[in-house]
Amino acid sequence: MSSQFNRQALKMAADPTREWSDEQLKSDDLPKKDIIKFIQDNAAHSFLNEHKLLGNIKNVAKTAKKDQLIIAYNQLFESKRFKGTEVEEVTQQVKAVKIDEKPKEVKAEVVDEGPPRYTKSVLKKGDKENFPKKGDTVSCWYTGTLEDGTVFDTNIPAAARKKKQTKPLSFKVGLGRVIRGWDEGLLTMSKGETARLEIEPEWAYGKKGLPDSKVPPNAKLIFEVELVAVD
Repeated sequence: MSSQFNRQALKMAADPTREWSDEQLKSDDLPKKDIIKFIQDNAAHSFLNEHKLLGNIKNVAKTAKKDQLIIAYNQLFESKRFKGTEVEEVTQQVKAVKIDEKPKEVKAEVVDEGPPRYTKSVLKKGDKENFPKKGDTVSCWYTGTLEDGTVFDTNIPAAARKKKQTKPLSFKVGLGRVIRGWDEGLLTMSKGETARLEIEPEWAYGKKGLPDSKVPPNAKLIFEVELVAVD
């Protein structure tokens, strides 16, 4: 019964229709907020994350350009990544991670449920007691590099003494505030742990990359992450 219900729910969720034509989308009569609300109501969480459309509609409208919203709107219908289409896949991934985690301490964990994945190597062990749960606030120092070693992002100051003046990156984990490889990887880390996360494009910035940060399309990313606090 439940699997039939799931299929029906997925089918219903997978059938939004286009609300506006290309001309209407480009028209000044159509506010950005309306497009954002439609996409937020109908798109899968990871789609919203990739297009930076998560969060309060007013805030998103301030940062998103109309052209970007039109591209996202069209891509939503091309890719059919509607809300509900990822439910089963995500649940299975979470189950797989939990089952693999407990019995043995593994140096490099591969989370491989369908094509998206990442690998994790522990560089420095944590306390093995304080593991973040979904929704906890975590604080991290990190450096992100491309496969050729190019650093594209870090929050660690160049001068060691400045580390006292700056704060690590803090965010609520497991809620799609960051790329999926981070969300999944940090939930397996304990306080004080430093790990190397090698994240495949599907769980990083995907086909689009992140041009502003010089991340090319389909890039595998390598992050060294230190989990300094869990609240």
